[in-house]
Amino acid sequence: MIIGRLRQWLSLLVCVLAVILLKSEGASVGITYLQDAVAKGAGRDLFFFLSMFYYMFMYIIYLRHSFFSFFWFGWWCVVCLDGSPPAYHFDKGSGAGVDNWIVHMEGGGWCEDVPTCLSRKNTDLGSSKQMVKQFGFSGLLSGQQKSNPDFYNWNRIKVRYCDGSSFTGDAVDRANNLFFKGNSIWEFIIADLLAKGMRNAKNAILSGCSAGGLASILHCDRFRALLPASTKVKCISDAGFFLHAQDVSGGKHIEEFYGKVARLHGSVKNLPASCTSRMGARPELCFFPQYVVQTMQTPIFFVNSAYDSWQIKNILAPSAADKSKAWKSCKLDLKKCTAAQLKTIQDFRTQFLSALNRAGVVNSPSKGMFIDSCYAHCQVGKQIQWSSDSSPVVSNMKIAKAVGDWYYERSPIKKLDCPYPCNPTCPKVDSDS
Repeated sequence: MIIGRLRQWLSLLVCVLAVILLKSEGASVGITYLQDAVAKGAGRDLFFFLSMFYYMFMYIIYLRHSFFSFFWFGWWCVVCLDGSPPAYHFDKGSGAGVDNWIVHMEGGGWCEDVPTCLSRKNTDLGSSKQMVKQFGFSGLLSGQQKSNPDFYNWNRIKVRYCDGSSFTGDAVDRANNLFFKGNSIWEFIIADLLAKGMRNAKNAILSGCSAGGLASILHCDRFRALLPASTKVKCISDAGFFLHAQDVSGGKHIEEFYGKVARLHGSVKNLPASCTSRMGARPELCFFPQYVVQTMQTPIFFVNSAYDSWQIKNILAPSAADKSKAWKSCKLDLKKCTAAQLKTIQDFRTQFLSALNRAGVVNSPSKGMFIDSCYAHCQVGKQIQWSSDSSPVVSNMKIAKAVGDWYYERSPIKKLDCPYPCNPTCPKVDSDS
């Protein structure tokens, strides 16, 4: 009886502490639906038409498109895979940060064919109907000065991911009632934020994790072009530098995968023209950052593991290339890899670093990097990896300090960790899990 009561009280205490922790990290940021007024007022003509003209105005004025392009591509097509309105969470800035903006794009992989897109359609990665109404902000988006001293009081936006193409798509599959409108989602959300004050930004960052980290690369120069010349604009890619590499069977799994994504979503026309113009008959290869970054004009910072857990699991040793499941244990825990497997993984790191170098990241004064040796994927959005006592350290510096010093140009940041398993500050568990 006493033990049972004690367990109840301990459970209650854990819940209370969890709530306090979430609140301390700026949790419970409410959701904003891009077409909320339309969704609520579709049965009321006045609200419907007022909302329509509001979004038309933003699209034409802030994104510099024509009236025709709004009606042809925009209004009814700015939707998630299932046709629901896209969404974001917005925590307003305060004090000295009121004119500073961080737009952070959520990750969540991609869908490369109709079946995989249908499987996402009724989840929070394909429908805003399934998204949580409140979202906890931490790491780069934290509203606490102690844990996020350089950006805590900025306007901080988390853009939800519901298109499956890293915000590049522009197509519709009416037979399966699927909408591939990632590019329009990105454009309309940016236009909405510009109208809400971002057009007056003094400082602005476009960032993202994983598929969102790739999007922060692909849209970085466009983001710069939409803001005033006086605005200091930079981008941050967290676990978004996906490598164009062969898998363990010698195949081209990731190349074929991204090719399918680009064709299904109609993405090629929305990839950076500075890259596609150089790729000849293979413009879809501009899904790979190593080809895009070479011609980027906007300063960008890369937070990435040289042993990115998603890439090792899905680029180096995908299930399709590992029929015998010889890599299954190794992919779950690098300590369980054989000597030959670890050699292959070290070679993958070498390829990754070489791609960074060829893309100009290592020697460019405007580009920064924090490349650790943790078996991890996405690190800036998690307080435990961003700036806590348990955060990974490279050359006596944590991620938060590295990003802040680079953005404010306190010092050039080119942090490169030693090879696995040299870093004792890395988390013990794969962050992708």
